[in-house]
Amino acid sequence: MYDITKGYELAKEYYAQYGIDVDKAIKIADSTPISMHCWQGDDVAGLEKKDDAALSGGIQTTGNYPGKATNGEELRKDIEEAMKFIPGELKLNLHASYLEADTFVDRDAIRPEHFEKWADWAVEKGIGLDFNPTYFSHPKSEHGTLSSADEEVRQFWIRHGIACRKIGEYFANRTGKPCVINHWTPDGDKEFPIDTIGPRLRLKDSYDRVFEATKDVKGVIDGIESKVFGIGLESYTVGSHEFCMGYVMKANKDHIIMTLDTGHYHPTEVVSAKLAAIYTFSNNVLLHVSRPVRWDSDHVVSFDDETRAIMSELVKLGKLQDTFIATDFFDASINRIAAWVIGMRNTRKAILEALLQPVDEMKKIEAAGDVSARLAFKEEFKAAPFSLVWDYYCAKNNKGVGLEWLDEVKEYEKDVLLKR
Repeated sequence: MYDITKGYELAKEYYAQYGIDVDKAIKIADSTPISMHCWQGDDVAGLEKKDDAALSGGIQTTGNYPGKATNGEELRKDIEEAMKFIPGELKLNLHASYLEADTFVDRDAIRPEHFEKWADWAVEKGIGLDFNPTYFSHPKSEHGTLSSADEEVRQFWIRHGIACRKIGEYFANRTGKPCVINHWTPDGDKEFPIDTIGPRLRLKDSYDRVFEATKDVKGVIDGIESKVFGIGLESYTVGSHEFCMGYVMKANKDHIIMTLDTGHYHPTEVVSAKLAAIYTFSNNVLLHVSRPVRWDSDHVVSFDDETRAIMSELVKLGKLQDTFIATDFFDASINRIAAWVIGMRNTRKAILEALLQPVDEMKKIEAAGDVSARLAFKEEFKAAPFSLVWDYYCAKNNKGVGLEWLDEVKEYEKDVLLKR
C-alpha cells in the first residue's frame, strides 16, 4: 500500500491552488446521510410469513447467488457486515414487507410493534430508519392498488398507506431522526387503456385520504415516486412523472416532496437535468440512486457519469443538504454484501468528488461570460487527484482502502453465507 497520508497532502496542495478546502469537503461528505436499502440482502423477498411470496408489480431479481438472508436476524447481520466498509452517516431504508411477526399479518394491519426489532437495532447502531409502503407482491396488487377500480381493494391499500405513515412516526420517535417514506405504486396497464384519467383521479384521491387520515403524524417526510413503465405494465403507468410532480406541487405541503429515481425515466432522460427544475418549486427532493441498463433494471450503483453528474449538480445548486439520498438496487447474481458495499461506496464517492470542485470560481467565470474558461475548468477537474482524497477518507474512518474490504467479505461468505 502506498503512503496514503503523503498522497493526501499532495492532493491538498493541488486543490488548494483553486481555493478548495479538502478537509471541509470531507466533513460535508461524511455527514451527508445515505439511506441504505435493506432489500439487496434478500432479493426483495421480505419477511412476511406467507406461501405466495413471488415478486410482482414489475419487480424482478436475476441470479441465484448463494447465501441470501432468510430472516430478520440474518439480514441485520449481513447489513452490519456491509456497514463495516461503508464510510459516512447512514440510515437504513425498510419496506413494509420486512415486518417481523410470529404469524402472518396482512399489509393493512401492520403496526409499529411489528418493526420493534428493527427500531431496537437502529437505536443500538445510532442510525435513522426510512420506510416504504409495499404496494406490490400481494394478491390484492394484481389489478391495481391505490388506483384500483375495485373499491374494496383500493380501501385495503389506503389502510396500508395510513399504517405506514404511523410506523414512520414511530421510527422518528425511536431514532430521533426524521423518517422519509417513499410512496410508489406499480399500477398500470399492459395495453393503452381507454380511460386514462379515471385511475389517476382514484390515485390522487387515495393519496389525499392517506395524508388526511394521518395529518397529525410528526417527523415524517413523504416522497411521491413516478415510473415510466413496468414489466407487464408497458403501455400505461398511473403514477407517471407528470402525475407525481403535479400531485406534489398541488399539495404544497412541506412534508410531501418529489422522488426522483435514476431508473424511472426514458433512456434519454437523466435525473441530473431535472434537479434544478424541481428545486425551482420545491425545497427538498428524495433521490433514489440506482443504475438502469436500458431500463429500470436496478443494477449496483456505479461511479459513472450520471451518478457523478447528479451529485455535482446538487453541489452546484447548493442543495446537497436538502436532498434525501437513498440507494435502490438489487442484484442476486453476485455476493449481496459486496453489492451493498460497492454501490454505497460509489454513492458516497460521487458526493465527495462533487464537493472538490471550485464551484464559486466557476460561477464567477460564467457570470462574466467567459465560456472558454468555464469549459477549461470543467474539463481540468475530470483528471483531478480525487482518488487520493477518497483513500485518505476511507483510511481515516477505518472502512478499508481500495479493495482491502473484499477479502473480509469473501471470508464472511465462506464462514456464514455458504452455510445457510
